[in-house]
Amino acid sequence: MIKSKENEDSNIEMAKNIDNSYDIEVKDLKKHFKGKRKMSDVLAVDGISFHVEKGEIFGLLGTNGAGKTTTIRILTGTLLPTEGTVTVGGFDIKSEIQKIKEMISVCPQEPAVYKFLSGIGNIKFFGNMYLLPKDQILKRGEELLKLLGLFEARKRLARGYSGGMVRQLSLIIALINEPDILFLDEPTVGLDPRNRRKVWDFLKTQKVENKTIILTTHYIEEAETLCNRVAIMDYGKIIAMGPPQKLIEEHKVKNLEEVFMKITGRSILEGI
Repeated sequence: MIKSKENEDSNIEMAKNIDNSYDIEVKDLKKHFKGKRKMSDVLAVDGISFHVEKGEIFGLLGTNGAGKTTTIRILTGTLLPTEGTVTVGGFDIKSEIQKIKEMISVCPQEPAVYKFLSGIGNIKFFGNMYLLPKDQILKRGEELLKLLGLFEARKRLARGYSGGMVRQLSLIIALINEPDILFLDEPTVGLDPRNRRKVWDFLKTQKVENKTIILTTHYIEEAETLCNRVAIMDYGKIIAMGPPQKLIEEHKVKNLEEVFMKITGRSILEGI
């Protein structure tokens, strides 16, 4: 795509207005995917703006296809934005991505786990990729394995793990380097209610440790339980944003699901 001088000037002006006191700030973000035919073009993210404060758990809540994962991929440097300005940890996503990658970690929607390695083998492998000292990898790895209930299964090959165990191991891997900012894309999909709550309890401890967490989810209870604030996304736009309880009170409903239904006329679970 050829960028006009006006777009470049606009992005420079937005960059001047970024507040670096936030861990993340997004202004007028758009992501356009061009198809082979014009009718197949998709505007996956449509001019969204938000910020995430240091030590906050911020939720992106919406149905599949709402634009949550695309937003996460832009914030973590996997995709370039079509328009808009993004800073993470005070660094620009376009020009300073290497600095950003040194301070973040990502737990993707599809777990990044090597099935031919054991649980502890995966942890050692990814810890080595971060160039962490061996004793630090083992100490941190064992702490996380115990917290998430995988310590007894640490020597088993990951190919013998259940789907829920693989997802928990993926979360451990994302935390092995003790990142300042953690991105979690649907971290509890496929977990049974008991293990989902175990992950919730664990993530609350990360809030106490003052980590900034950006969480995508379509689980209403998850967003209400964990998030300081949520941005509800629909068709690439943010249609509501704020603390869960404040949104519920403003719309005079019982929960975030009813907030979504009141604004859009449909359930947040449609299409999932």
